[in-house]
Amino acid sequence: MSWILDFFYLIILSLLSPWLIYRALRTGRYRRGLREKLFGLHESPPVGAVWFHGVSVGEIHLLRQVIAAFRRRYPDLPCVLSTTTETGYDEARKCFPDLFVFFFPFDFTWSVRRSLQTLAPRLIVLAEAELWPNFLMAARRLSVPVAVINGRMSPRSLKRYQWIKPLSRWLFGQLDLLLMQTEQFARAVRILGVQPDRVAVTGNIKFDGVLTDRRNSRTQFLRVALEVKEDEQIWVAGSTQAPEEEIVLRIWQKLRIDHPKLRLFLVPRHKERFEEVAQLLTHSGVSFARRSRDASLGTPVVLVDTIGELGPLWGLADVAFVGGSLDGRRGGQNMIEPAAYGAAVVFGPYVWNFADTAARLIDAYAACQIADAGQLETVVRLLLEDEEERHDRGAAARNFVLHQQGATAQTVERLGQLLVARRSRAA
Repeated sequence: MSWILDFFYLIILSLLSPWLIYRALRTGRYRRGLREKLFGLHESPPVGAVWFHGVSVGEIHLLRQVIAAFRRRYPDLPCVLSTTTETGYDEARKCFPDLFVFFFPFDFTWSVRRSLQTLAPRLIVLAEAELWPNFLMAARRLSVPVAVINGRMSPRSLKRYQWIKPLSRWLFGQLDLLLMQTEQFARAVRILGVQPDRVAVTGNIKFDGVLTDRRNSRTQFLRVALEVKEDEQIWVAGSTQAPEEEIVLRIWQKLRIDHPKLRLFLVPRHKERFEEVAQLLTHSGVSFARRSRDASLGTPVVLVDTIGELGPLWGLADVAFVGGSLDGRRGGQNMIEPAAYGAAVVFGPYVWNFADTAARLIDAYAACQIADAGQLETVVRLLLEDEEERHDRGAAARNFVLHQQGATAQTVERLGQLLVARRSRAA
């Protein structure tokens, strides 16, 4: 089966190679770490480490508190960290300067085998799940247990896996432990045939990793850098996708007539779109600044075209719109961070990636879900004009997050049990 997969991957890579080469030449992407992605790890990392993996920036942030708690619990066990994207790699190096950080190998037989043999890990921990069959088979052959933490399974993903249920049963059967965010997600993987004793509900780790104090140093630094005044109202639109920036900007221009001290901070989800959004702002004629380039940032609109600043930026928001939720393609982004800061949180109808969290926030009177751009304007206007409503929503959101914390401790406990079980089998 491994060689069949290799052949399939090579065909896909050959078909995509003209586009990938074009993108690499134009944007510089896909070049970094190419050797270790294609051929496996060549450097000399700590042998016998616990291997943590996070696909991109979001998963790296999730792993911060998990790795910190794991190292406190098991100080004698070395840890290493891999990631898939370049932004994830940069964030991992920043968050874990003392860890060995590397790019996750492509799912070719030779690359995953070399990486696993070089590392000889005691345990592999995948944040939220990125399941590659060759990698999982190689880990199983080397008797390395694999765990998924903070796992989730959207209804859309479950339907897709059910279309190929025999393959899905086999794929998930390669995992030794699945720690899921909710009972609904745990039920979904059990439907796919995962043995119940390999599944546990530990809660959502993202609740543990968020800050709730707006006076933290990073948020205060941004308050000064962005020249935020006490009498200003701040609308943060974060993790936005096209056409959400255009929609938000149009609404802001209307609201600004009645709220002249309303400022808008736009944070596109992907750095590849920073220039596109800058062009949109230029053509709109509004006065704006770019966080990465302009010295004076007291403009009505700021394009936050930097990586890793959205988290603390939410701490400046009176109203927070969480993007990826209006276009019907993305399934929403993480709304926990703005909720933790006590912002009045708003998101669109398409939030299947965070369906459980979104539903519980709504039930707790801690967020507003809107159906379309028209409702977005109505709700944001209401929140700006009704201070009591805005504060009540924000307080409910913050209290909700505080009452959900504790998943990290349960996760580390379960990973420790898996390590003990592995030692017992080896003995």
